[in-house]
Amino acid sequence: MLPLESLFRELNDRGGRYVVVGGLAVVLHGHLRATGDIDLVVDFAAGEVARTLAVLEGAGFVPYVPVPGSDFADPAKRAAWVRDKGMLVFSLRPTSGVPMVDLFLEHPIPFEQLWARSLVVAMRGVPVRIASIDDLITLKRQAGRPEDLTDVEALSAIKRFRGGDK
Repeated sequence: MLPLESLFRELNDRGGRYVVVGGLAVVLHGHLRATGDIDLVVDFAAGEVARTLAVLEGAGFVPYVPVPGSDFADPAKRAAWVRDKGMLVFSLRPTSGVPMVDLFLEHPIPFEQLWARSLVVAMRGVPVRIASIDDLITLKRQAGRPEDLTDVEALSAIKRFRGGDK
């Protein structure tokens, strides 16, 4: 099994609630494109976020910035990073290999809504929870970079082809 599948198996078995957004979610919806990281929106409830961090740290991920990973679980610290440093994500780098994992510091869409509309897809037999096409389109439009707008076009075409959001 590839390390990426192992990571998601661990997140599913021992981590808190998460939804994959960003390039990997676009790929898992069926648009082949390169991506260099895993973007996650995680449940900020204390037990949920602590379990997610424990899985990521156990898999060898460490914060890109020189702070303890547990700081991400502190709502006041997350808010200060956004307010004082203009951060959007908390990046974790693997001690070996790739990819980076980016955890959103604020929910770009209320988590319960994102979770309720998300889909579970298989990646080499491992279930992975990804944002719905509609939510991904919203997030990609918010980001507004050229590659995000290209993703919006591809996701819109996939949605039309499927006749809905699945």
